[in-house]
Amino acid sequence: MAFPAKTKYLIIGAGIHGLSTAYHLALSLKAAGKGSGADILVIDKNAIASGASGIACGVVRNNYYQPAMRELMAHSVEQWEQDMQTYSYHPVGYMQISCESMHEDVASIYEQQQAIGYQSTFLEGEADCTAYMKDLYSDWQAQNITSVLHEKRGGYANNSKAMYGLAGKAEAQGVRILGGVEVTGVIRQSGAGSAITGVTTKKGDIACDYAVIGAGPWVRDFWTMLELPKTISIKGKDGKTHDGLDMWTFWQLEEGVLNVDPSMFKLNNGDQPPVMHVDTDATLYSTVDGSVIEDGKIWGLYYKPDFHFGGVQGGAMPYPVTTPVDELKLDPYGPASPEWISSPEFAHMWVSALAHCHKRFEGAMDKYHKEPSGGVGCFTPDSFPVFDEFCDNVYVIADSNHGYKMLGVGKLVAEHIMGQESELLKPFAFGRYAKGELHPTSNSPFPWS
Repeated sequence: MAFPAKTKYLIIGAGIHGLSTAYHLALSLKAAGKGSGADILVIDKNAIASGASGIACGVVRNNYYQPAMRELMAHSVEQWEQDMQTYSYHPVGYMQISCESMHEDVASIYEQQQAIGYQSTFLEGEADCTAYMKDLYSDWQAQNITSVLHEKRGGYANNSKAMYGLAGKAEAQGVRILGGVEVTGVIRQSGAGSAITGVTTKKGDIACDYAVIGAGPWVRDFWTMLELPKTISIKGKDGKTHDGLDMWTFWQLEEGVLNVDPSMFKLNNGDQPPVMHVDTDATLYSTVDGSVIEDGKIWGLYYKPDFHFGGVQGGAMPYPVTTPVDELKLDPYGPASPEWISSPEFAHMWVSALAHCHKRFEGAMDKYHKEPSGGVGCFTPDSFPVFDEFCDNVYVIADSNHGYKMLGVGKLVAEHIMGQESELLKPFAFGRYAKGELHPTSNSPFPWS
């Protein structure tokens, strides 16, 4: 493909959001008789799925305490279910297994799932929860569990396979995808805040009428190019305004793989298990030497058998990156970058947590395998996405690390570009901070829940 000097629609980022937007925009243009996929160019500094979407855990769930997140995820789950083979999607379900401090939150999630017709089963009380779990797994042994929410929809997708499947669907509509093109700035005809006319790249300028930024953890850099505020004010629930808050913070996402035959982790009946997520305040003992790792503090993990990763894959709570934002040279997914390598402390905790939940994982520390999974996530001030249009013709998809599961966001962004406003995206507008229209927070140890 010759380097394109101009395109009507420019999409930056060949991951989940960029590719989904490109595919649905191509369909919308064709249906409205206003163009085709040939009017759309997707560029990426590296290649398809070379960033966060390529090493994501791939979990698809609707386990959110926030009503707006839950409704948006119900829409996204429907999108995953539209073409499960192409998306390499496994609809095995999802389980939220929790201790008493999260009981009320999880009960609320269940009630609201029922209100929107999202199928799930809810168990309460330690005895009933234990009986339910042992009916699924004979070796279940987690402690301090008083609620179980079993979502019958959701599951996981094989990350890079799904992205190449999505790219194929977009290309079949005429969308052009070009890798190795790194954006270095935006071009304007007038001052800051005005519409852009194109971007500068290391290979030349590209003129465009409209741009979509779906750059995952690199969103901060594009935010800076657009001259948007580095710090913001947020009106709290108490009515007071809190000034000077960083727009972007970074968290290290720790994930790994237990190098075992994935088929060794199945349900009692031989079926594939749901994606498992456990939050508990039980004492966590080392599977290596019996020492105490966590005592009284709530901790959590998630895990699933995954034939793409070749084992049991999952993660635990992330931790904030302390390097000042202005000094952080973010390339968490480059081949020479060590940031995705999980720490020995994480490996010890995660494998011990697996053993806390299932007897079959006891003594499995030697099977832990470092894998390019996790990376660095870029979070907004409230850890929830910002989906909004800036400078009149630039749509920013800032997923705050909720991204991979949100396959449906691209469809909604495409509808926005075509002039159809989305009620599902409105709660994630940037203006919510100044207005104090914040999402409720839960007691989960994970910042994205």
